[in-house]
Amino acid sequence: MVLNQASLKRDGVQDYVSLRATAIILAAYTVFILGFFLVTPEVTYEVWSGLFSNIFVKVFTLLALVCIAVHTKIGLWQVLTDYVKNSTVRAVLQFVLYTLAFGYVAVGLFVLWGVK
Repeated sequence: MVLNQASLKRDGVQDYVSLRATAIILAAYTVFILGFFLVTPEVTYEVWSGLFSNIFVKVFTLLALVCIAVHTKIGLWQVLTDYVKNSTVRAVLQFVLYTLAFGYVAVGLFVLWGVK
């Protein structure tokens, strides 16, 4: 069997592993944020800003943003290929929704790294 490593085609196993990996990271981030709210008696702007001024929290949040984008991309592809049969409409919807997801990550980066 010949494997073409330069192919841009999707692989079901790769999608499966990517979805599970991103879901685990997003679950860990959710537990982290919920834990922060549970152990912090009063969440003020100073406390919240102090949390996000930590480089590890910024990196973890960046990782969560990227995971949201990957998870969304794979999920949208699966839903759109199942329910939108017209390839032109599907391509336009994918472009718009992927651009929107990219925009969310870009805005998240500006907000996240703007915290001092």
